[in-house]
Amino acid sequence: MIENLWAGWRDPYLSSLPERARRDDKDGSQSKEDPSVFTSILRSGRPDEETYILRRSDHVFVILNAFPYAVGHSMVLPYRQVADLDQLSADESHDLWRMVTTLCRAVRREYRPQGINIGVNLGSASGGSVHEHLHVHVVPRWAGDTNFLAVTANTKTIPEPLDVTAARLRAALCDIESDSEST
Repeated sequence: MIENLWAGWRDPYLSSLPERARRDDKDGSQSKEDPSVFTSILRSGRPDEETYILRRSDHVFVILNAFPYAVGHSMVLPYRQVADLDQLSADESHDLWRMVTTLCRAVRREYRPQGINIGVNLGSASGGSVHEHLHVHVVPRWAGDTNFLAVTANTKTIPEPLDVTAARLRAALCDIESDSEST
């Protein structure tokens, strides 16, 4: 028998998504007139500190998940809105995976997790809520990070505000990239 584990704490996030991000887009494409939430953030002109963008490179950027599963839950995305890995150019793909690796190093340095989940949801049926803009999740994990509160009260405890997490990871990313340049 399959049991359901409800994640009601995600409802405010899912409810806040525009209808276009929730619809079933059969071919996985997105028109330029219909930007993803990530494209909208990039086009907003708002400062990175306000939008929780942690790092920018030539082809991709790192952003905190506004509704994290754990402290430090971040995502790496191409600037260009594409829905699938095979739509990335060689340069975008290389930059994406280089930045995922760098982000994992920063998360390990700053938070010392016992593990890290890395995930990509491709297509509307994959479970991702913004399937039209490819993004790679990096989620630090610790033994026991899912406890009775999540199971019995549909509530997740995130013990650090997003602005603190952003400052910590920005500093760690800067340190790691500086270390890489000096070697």
